[in-house]
Amino acid sequence: MVNPRGAHGADEAQDELFDPAFALHRGGKMAIQATVPVRDRDDLSLAYTPGVAKVCSAIAEQPELVHDYTWKSQVVAVVTDGSAVLGLGDIGPEASLPVMEGKAILFKQFGGVDAVPIALDCREVDDIVETVARLAPSFGGVNLEDISAPRCFEIERKLQERLDIPVFHDDQHGTAVVTLAALRNAATLTDRPLGRLRAVISGAGAAGVAIAKILVEAGIGDVAVCDRKGIVSADRDDLNPVKRELAGFTNKAGLSGPLETALAGADVFIGVSGGTVPESAVATMAENALIFAMANPTPEIHPDVAHKYAAVVATGRSDYPNQINNVLAFPGIFAGAFQVRASRITEGMKLAAAEALAAVVADELSAECVIPSPFDERVAPAVTAAVAAAARAEGVARG
Repeated sequence: MVNPRGAHGADEAQDELFDPAFALHRGGKMAIQATVPVRDRDDLSLAYTPGVAKVCSAIAEQPELVHDYTWKSQVVAVVTDGSAVLGLGDIGPEASLPVMEGKAILFKQFGGVDAVPIALDCREVDDIVETVARLAPSFGGVNLEDISAPRCFEIERKLQERLDIPVFHDDQHGTAVVTLAALRNAATLTDRPLGRLRAVISGAGAAGVAIAKILVEAGIGDVAVCDRKGIVSADRDDLNPVKRELAGFTNKAGLSGPLETALAGADVFIGVSGGTVPESAVATMAENALIFAMANPTPEIHPDVAHKYAAVVATGRSDYPNQINNVLAFPGIFAGAFQVRASRITEGMKLAAAEALAAVVADELSAECVIPSPFDERVAPAVTAAVAAAARAEGVARG
């Protein structure tokens, strides 16, 4: 029996007590492993005292040597407060650990980057910033994960201002990079440039805001973002600072009202909110629409409905074609940043990552292939190289 105590009634059959998810997670999904042997006294004297003292003294005199003689430049801190975990919501730091462990092993599996899960028992913005900043000397980068909006925006900004290592909120930027890559290919497949497309984003949280920003940076024709109260527009008086900024660079058409109003005639739907979009509203979209319904496990528009009206359909699920999966982006982005010891991850680096990701399947495009599989071995090298080159071009590379 591998299920936790009390998960089933005592009268249930023994074979119903086995759950492979619990079996896989027992004892955790990762461990620390040495990269050098400690077999005898000589090995011990080199790996630890007295040999280690020479290296410590050298780093004290030349701090930049820390990148050459420790793991710092190869390891990411995966940091959360457990406030917005997957589709589970605010489940706290302990319950978030299986997800953070999972993120860490994805870094290693898909990017060759070591990562350490860190779940913080604090919620105030300044407490999180201060804690991460004090931990930063041990790490080459920080991946913020599953922190609720709008705090996540301020936490990321303050850490970027304070630290000289990459700080990246994957829920925002990883989602945005993969979405842009898939949208570029979907637009190419339907013979339309991005500049001719009008997009609608359902969801004005971390992912929705970041997707809107990267689409505007990439030259989208127009994009309207909708929250629970409708289209985010400058005429609303209930917007927080993040949404007020959002209203300033989106919705050039000046639309107002519910999501259904925005969808009428729209070329693209991007869902990062949950909920259900009525089929009657989907039917009002432009011909050859592109529908990216990415809520998990239930897409905002079911693929069966989406295929009635769309030329390309993408979801966040692995059991449908065109999965918009962050694992396509974050391992390669950090690997590229580490390769050149980048001090931060810029908008140009994100755009480069999206272009490289799209290019992986550029010669294989079809309605069911506008984005590579996470298991495509071409992905991480392509993204890594593009990000490293962009970092050099933008002047943030230090090695």
